[in-house]
Amino acid sequence: MPQLNPSPWFFVMLLSWLTLSLIIQPKLLSFTPSNTPLNKTPMASKISPWTWPWT
Repeated sequence: MPQLNPSPWFFVMLLSWLTLSLIIQPKLLSFTPSNTPLNKTPMASKISPWTWPWT
């Protein structure tokens, strides 16, 4: 069964992870988010009971 032989696929996996972590990831992390989160105080929600028509 050729699937069990890791010899050709290990190099492919290693090369893809190195490409991702050394080339692509720094380029993606260099972008600044356009929608930065704000420090907002949480508002208390007003909860009203549901009126069931059959009770």
